[in-house]
Amino acid sequence: MKKTIKILAVLILAVSVSLFVLSIGARISGIYINTTSSLPVGFYKVVNEPIVSSAYVAFCPPQDAVFDMAMDRSYINRGDCPGGYGLLLKRVFAQSGDTVFIDQVGIFVNGEYLPNSAQLKTDAEGHPLPQYRLQAVLNDAEYLLLSDLNPQSFDARYFGLIARDQIKQVIRPVFTWSH
Repeated sequence: MKKTIKILAVLILAVSVSLFVLSIGARISGIYINTTSSLPVGFYKVVNEPIVSSAYVAFCPPQDAVFDMAMDRSYINRGDCPGGYGLLLKRVFAQSGDTVFIDQVGIFVNGEYLPNSAQLKTDAEGHPLPQYRLQAVLNDAEYLLLSDLNPQSFDARYFGLIARDQIKQVIRPVFTWSH
């Protein structure tokens, strides 16, 4: 029995170390592994493409109280971005020239309602969520980034627009699957 437990422990350690090494290798080669429900779960590769509507992007959140709260509540991970935040992966839904309206009902881009964009008043733990409001035409340096898959995603409905200089890369799905 003890021999089986030792073998199992060694196996678990080997798998953990292998996954860790694989994730470092993936990052070095420009691959992101998404395990969140904001985008389809899977592998995404950095591509040299312009930021356009419907593109997936990796961005560093701006240092502010909303993202401090998000990190404290584990909505986002720690990482190498300023403020100790981790990179976030989201989809572009509006850019320069688009009219954006955000309220509790949801987000409208050029008059079209975005599915799954209604704001929640509280998170799963009952903590109040920011109630961001906006009505604007976006300029060249502003982007609306969110998830259309997860109605509980921490995204533009709570933190608003993201500046162009926060966006680090455009990414493209390589291999994804449903969760």
